[in-house]
Amino acid sequence: MTSYDLIVVGAGIVGAACAEYASAEGLRVAVVEPGTIGGGATAAAMGHLVAMDDHPDEFALSTYSLALWERFADLPQAEFSRCGTLWVASTDDELARIPGKVARLAAGGVQAALIDAAELYEREPALAPGLAGGMRVATEAVVFPPAVARHLIDDALRRGARLHVQSVLRVERGGVTLRDGSRLHGPVLVATGGYLPRLLPDLPVRGRKGHLVITDRYPAIVHHQLLEMGYADSAHGADASSVAFNVQPRPTGQILIGSSREYDAHDGDVSMPMVRRMLERSFRFLPGLRDLNAIRVWTGFRPVTPDGLPYLGRVPGMRDTWVAAGHEGLGVTTSLGSARVVVDQLLGRVPAIDARAFDPARAFA
Repeated sequence: MTSYDLIVVGAGIVGAACAEYASAEGLRVAVVEPGTIGGGATAAAMGHLVAMDDHPDEFALSTYSLALWERFADLPQAEFSRCGTLWVASTDDELARIPGKVARLAAGGVQAALIDAAELYEREPALAPGLAGGMRVATEAVVFPPAVARHLIDDALRRGARLHVQSVLRVERGGVTLRDGSRLHGPVLVATGGYLPRLLPDLPVRGRKGHLVITDRYPAIVHHQLLEMGYADSAHGADASSVAFNVQPRPTGQILIGSSREYDAHDGDVSMPMVRRMLERSFRFLPGLRDLNAIRVWTGFRPVTPDGLPYLGRVPGMRDTWVAAGHEGLGVTTSLGSARVVVDQLLGRVPAIDARAFDPARAFA
C-alpha cells in the first residue's frame, strides 16, 4: 500500500505519539524512520515529566500533556516512577521566588509546596549543606522515553499502521519520496526534531547539544528529580554553552546526571571539558556524587526554534503538510499533548488548548 491518511516522518517520542493517536482515531498511518525507534533526541532525554511555568503557552501544553501521561503509570516498560520533583534554592533570594512559582503552578492545576531547609534535608539528606530550601511537586514523574516510543509505535502497528524503515528524500505535494525512489501518498506530518530543516528548510531549528552521565546502581542516595532553581535560565538562555544541576533517580537504582547545553556543537562526540563542567555543577549540590562510578556518557541534540516554542500545525504554503517539532528539552513531557494538538487540527477539530502560539506560520512573519 502506498496511499495513507497520514504519513508520519520520524519515530522519536513526538512522532511516535502522533502515529499512535492518529491510528487510534481510525486513520491509515505510515511511519517512516530509518533508524532506531526512539533514537535521536529521545534516547538522550532524561524522561522528566515536568510542568514548566516560564512561558504560559508552554505551561498550558505541559499540563495538558501531563494529564495524558497518567495512562502509562502502570505500564512496566515505561519505567514510570512518581518520584516527584524537588527544586533546590541555594539562597534566600531564590527561596523568595518560590511562592510566586507555587501560585502560577496552582493556577494551572499543579500542586506544589514551599519547603524550608529542614524539610529539604529531611527529604534529601545527601544535599550539600547551606541550601536555603526548595519547592516540591510530589506528583511529577520520570519515564524511560525510548521504551515509551517503541510502545506507541507498536500500538499504532497493531491498529494497522505500516512502518517504512528508510529515510525521506523530500516532502512533496501529496506525499513523500523515499530514499529508494518510491513514493508514499497522503498528508504528511514531519516530526524529525533537529533534522527538520532537511525536509522543511523554511522552518528554522537549531540543534542544542547536551550530555548525560549515568552511574552504577546506588539505591536510596537520591529520592526526587532534583533541579536548581536557576535551571530555567540555562534552558531558555541564549548563551553558547551552559550547565545546570539536574539529577534523577532511576527505578534501576542508577543516578542520571545532566544538564548541559551547547549551541554550535555539530558532532555527537563526548566533550570531556563540558562533562567536567556539568559534573562540577552537580557536585556543588550533591558532593557524594564524586565517589560514585559512572558507567556511560552520551550526547544528544535538542531541537530549538527561534522563540523556544515548538511548531505544531500546518505548514503555510504546503498543502496537507504538518509539523510537530522544536520542543527543546520538553519533547518527552509534551509529546502526547503535541500529538493531539496537531492531529486534532488535521481532523478539523479545535484543539483542547489554545495552539496559536505554536502555529508554524510565525516563522514566515
